[in-house]
Amino acid sequence: MSDFFADLADSLESVEASDWRKTARPSQLISTETWWTLQLWLAGRGWGKTLSLTQNARAEIEAGRAGYVAALGTTAADCRDILVEGPCGFLAIAPNWNRPVYEPSKRRLTWNNGATCTLFSADEPDRGLRGTQHDLALCDELAAWRYVEAFDNLMFGLRLKRAGSRPRCLIATTPRPTKIIKALLARERTAANPTGDTIVIRGSTFENAQNLADSFIDQVLGRYRGTRLERQEVYGEVLLDVPGALFYLENLEATRVQSAPQDLERVVVGVDPAGSSEAGADETGIVVAARARDGHGYVLADLSGVMTPHDWAQAAVNAYHEQRADLIAAERNYGGEMVAANIASVDPNVPVKLVQSARGKVLRAEPVASLFAQRRAHLVGSHPTLEDQLCRFTSDWDRSRDGSPDRIDAMVFAMAELMIEPQAPGYFDIRALVAPEEIT
Repeated sequence: MSDFFADLADSLESVEASDWRKTARPSQLISTETWWTLQLWLAGRGWGKTLSLTQNARAEIEAGRAGYVAALGTTAADCRDILVEGPCGFLAIAPNWNRPVYEPSKRRLTWNNGATCTLFSADEPDRGLRGTQHDLALCDELAAWRYVEAFDNLMFGLRLKRAGSRPRCLIATTPRPTKIIKALLARERTAANPTGDTIVIRGSTFENAQNLADSFIDQVLGRYRGTRLERQEVYGEVLLDVPGALFYLENLEATRVQSAPQDLERVVVGVDPAGSSEAGADETGIVVAARARDGHGYVLADLSGVMTPHDWAQAAVNAYHEQRADLIAAERNYGGEMVAANIASVDPNVPVKLVQSARGKVLRAEPVASLFAQRRAHLVGSHPTLEDQLCRFTSDWDRSRDGSPDRIDAMVFAMAELMIEPQAPGYFDIRALVAPEEIT
């Protein structure tokens, strides 16, 4: 009998410990109002967005208000590593008495009461989402999704009612001024929009500071302090275009495509090598671009990051082979022989064109910005960090204040090689920016 009471006490203790609502901040809980369809957590890094997703979903499942859940991450790996197996994932937050069964091959979690959660990748908007039905949807880092179609297909399937509760969608993301985020903000219920169906929760990293390592706070502040991105990455603000920026979000969104044409004529890997790979060093920009037979340019991939010389050379060569590129266009300012030697050490058969940055970075980027303005250049999918850099790139860019425009430089090297013919060293033929039928 004593064992029975001991087990009962342990069970009650587990139930008590699993009642996250007693420790969560009020802003982390879903609203008790009945009118809403979407709740959006738009907050800085480390705020607790992912935990809010999984804990609220678990509460809805255990209460019987959700039986068919769809969970989407930026990629299949993100969905698994963050929403399922991560420290804020379903397996980590589950009490022993109600731990779901995870079947990786089926991309599915199943609870004791029969409720299921199926995992989907936003990188594959047509795989599995079409034709599925659910009563609860979870979206992690929506602003970083490559294809908006994934969200559209998810919402088409959000149509099951359960226990009298309306189907609902929970969204958590670090804010970016993408088309889908702006569309959701337009649905927020406010005094000016009393019929909106969306609740928006905004917050900063510091609201959860007591649960974050001091080193993380120092790192975030050190990286973003004094920059425009501090408002986005720390304080959770949706940033709009910077006055005087060369690249405007409206142009990037208007020219964004889901996939590049099949008839690509040329592919170039642009590389802007960093001078160092030490902690706090600039990133090495690596951007892949292509030109199709329609005469338009397409940014295919952004592979930039802080890397050693060998690592960035390997990444550039890998991109060259994977994308079936024609050449690598790399900046020679930090020693052309060294740049070429790094790439040759990985694969001596890869052709390399060294680009001399004789002109200012802004002047060099202006013709490429014009291509986007003329709808002749396109982003294929979403490239969040590159886009953030593009939208704050102004004529008064200060390297000491704004950092290195490494991703922009790499993109410009590739796009200029593909789309803008040099008239003389350091100069571009402006006729490349004009449609052939407009040349007189």
